[in-house]
Amino acid sequence: MSHIIPSEAPARSRGNGFWRKTWAVLIKEFIQLKRDRVSFVMIIMIPLIQLLLFGYAINTTPRNLPTAVLLQERSDVGRSILAALNNTSYFKVTALPTTEAELDRLLASGKVLFGVEIPANFERSLRRGEKPSMLVVADATDPVASGSALGALNRVVQTALVHDYAIPDAGAAAFEIRSHARYNPAGKTELNIVPGLVGTILTMTMLIFTALSVTREIERGTMENLLAMPITPVEIMLGKIFPYVVVGFVQAAMVIGIGVVLFHVPVLGNLFVLASLSTLFIATNLSIGYTFSTVAQNQLQAMQMSIMFFLPNILLSGFMFPFAGMPVWAQWVGEMLPLTHYLRIVRSIMLKGASVSDLHYDAAAMAGLMLVAMTIAVTRFRRTLD
Repeated sequence: MSHIIPSEAPARSRGNGFWRKTWAVLIKEFIQLKRDRVSFVMIIMIPLIQLLLFGYAINTTPRNLPTAVLLQERSDVGRSILAALNNTSYFKVTALPTTEAELDRLLASGKVLFGVEIPANFERSLRRGEKPSMLVVADATDPVASGSALGALNRVVQTALVHDYAIPDAGAAAFEIRSHARYNPAGKTELNIVPGLVGTILTMTMLIFTALSVTREIERGTMENLLAMPITPVEIMLGKIFPYVVVGFVQAAMVIGIGVVLFHVPVLGNLFVLASLSTLFIATNLSIGYTFSTVAQNQLQAMQMSIMFFLPNILLSGFMFPFAGMPVWAQWVGEMLPLTHYLRIVRSIMLKGASVSDLHYDAAAMAGLMLVAMTIAVTRFRRTLD
C-alpha cells in the first residue's frame, strides 16, 4: 500500500493546479472586461435596447396614420365622416387640402399616408338614396401599414352615419367607398423592401468602414507618420471619407440595378436627384462612422459602436416595421437617424417619382446630421492629437 500513496499525491496536485490556473485565467478575463468599459456597456445596453424597442416601440398594427381629407362640400355628412376618422385610433387627420393637386402633393411628399375625398353633392345624393361614391387613396409603398388601415377605414366610414336618421339605410352601406392603393397597387413587398435595402446596406457598410479607419491607423502604428505630415484634422477626415463615398455609390448603384432587373422595381423619379441624395446619405454615415473611430480605443470598440448605432437604425427607421405605428417618442428618436430620412427619399423617388421640393425636409435633416457628425469628429480628432 505504501507505493500507491506517492503516485496519488502528484495526480491530486496536478488536478488542483489545473483548476487553480483555470480560475486565475477566469478572474483575469473578468478584470480585463471590467477595464474595457465600452465592451461592458455593450453587453448591458444591446439586450436592454432590444427589449425596450420590441416591447414599447415596435407595433405591427399602425395607429394614428396621418390622413388628409378633401371636403369638396361643407355639409353635416362631411363633418360626421371627419369626426369619425378623428375618433378612431387608426387615423389622424393632419391636413385639409382644398384641391386634388394639393392632396396629390401631400401623398407624394409622404406628409400623409391616406387621402379621403368627399365629392360635391355627396350629402344630397345620400339623402336621395343614390348611394354615391367616396374616394380613398392610400400610400401603398408600405403595404403593411396601408393594408390593415384600409380595412379599418371601410368600417369606420360606413358606420359614421348610423345616428343620422335623415339618411335612408344609414346603418347599411349608404355609400360606396372606392379605395385606390397608389404607388404599389398590387401590394408587392419587394417594392418596399428593395429600396429599403439600399439604405440598410449602405448604413452597415459605411459605418464599419470608417469606424475602423482611425483605430486601424493607431493599432498599426502608422498614425505617427500621418501626424508628422503638414496636414489638418479636416483634411485627414475628408481624405479618409472620400474614397468610401465612391464605394458606397457603387454599392447603391448595384443594389438598385439588381432591384430593377430581377424584382422589377420601378425608378419613376429623376436619377440625378436620387444619386445626389444617396451621396449625401453616404457622407452622413461616413461622418458618423468616423466619429466612432475617434472615440474608440481599438477596432473592436469601433465595431461595437457601429453595431450599437445600426440596431436602432434598422428598427426605428421604418424598414422593418411601419414608422407610423410607433409611439411618438420612438418616432422622435427615428427622426434623429439618417436611415429614416433616406428610406423616405429613396422610396419616394423610385416609387412615387417625387422631386426635390417634395423631399426638402428629409434632405435638410440628413445634411444637418452630417454637419453635426463632422463637427464632433474633427473636435474629437484634435483632442486625440493633443
